[in-house]
Amino acid sequence: MWISKREIKELSANIRRIIDGQAVDLRDNREGIWCILKNDIHTLASQKNEQVDALQNERDLMRDILTNISHQLKTPITSMMIMADLLENALAADILAGDAPPLPPDKQAEFLSNIKIGLIRMEWLVSAFLKMARLDAGVVDFSKERVQASELINLALEPLKIMLDIKNQYIKHSCETELTCDKRWTAEALTNIIKNASEYSPAGGKIHIESGTNPICGWISVTDSGAGIAFAKITDLFKRFEGSRSEKGYGIGLPLALAIMRGQDGDIEVRGGGSSGAGNNSGATFILKFYK
Repeated sequence: MWISKREIKELSANIRRIIDGQAVDLRDNREGIWCILKNDIHTLASQKNEQVDALQNERDLMRDILTNISHQLKTPITSMMIMADLLENALAADILAGDAPPLPPDKQAEFLSNIKIGLIRMEWLVSAFLKMARLDAGVVDFSKERVQASELINLALEPLKIMLDIKNQYIKHSCETELTCDKRWTAEALTNIIKNASEYSPAGGKIHIESGTNPICGWISVTDSGAGIAFAKITDLFKRFEGSRSEKGYGIGLPLALAIMRGQDGDIEVRGGGSSGAGNNSGATFILKFYK
């Protein structure tokens, strides 16, 4: 098979265009080794472009994540700095004047309490980001074991006791189902689901936790005593940084819970409340599913 000098120059020029990032179609449906070579170069170029696009998408995602992390941390840090400055100024004025500080003791106590709350939220936020990063990187090895649902619930409730006590909320559960999952990570997912239920339940409200099994999966459900969720909003709940229903929410807890469940080949189902799922003050239900 004869290959002309013109064809070689044309192929070389097209390869340079591909190297420069231009879209060039080298496919040739004719027979012969020359056409096979052109088709192979086209396939190689297409794979290279797909890898470049994937890398750019990862960079864009990382940029967005870092932007959101910066925004989420900036708000409590700024608030705590303002309150710390006010307390410092009040203390300095008290030392110089030798009398009552400009800020009353109850206001100082309030500021200190707010600073403590801000630090707790920041600690949770940083911890959640680090866990999400590990899940995104695929470096988490989930270990499956048989665990009682009641044991998972007790582990999940441990870091939430103070918050539930402050809001005088009651957890009602009687769960004896045995599930197969990673105990530590599943408890983390369940903590985020219960925390979400607490945030949307009124003070003095009840949170119902149930468990069970069917031919397809084992499950744990968490139902709050809030207003429920409109059906149209359910799909947005697990969007990172966007799905929070609360102004004080970060939009990270539910996505983290879903990532943990899907990392174990499980899932989370949401029922908005009521038969229509339209949100009618019957509470929202989150169901963690462990497929068999």
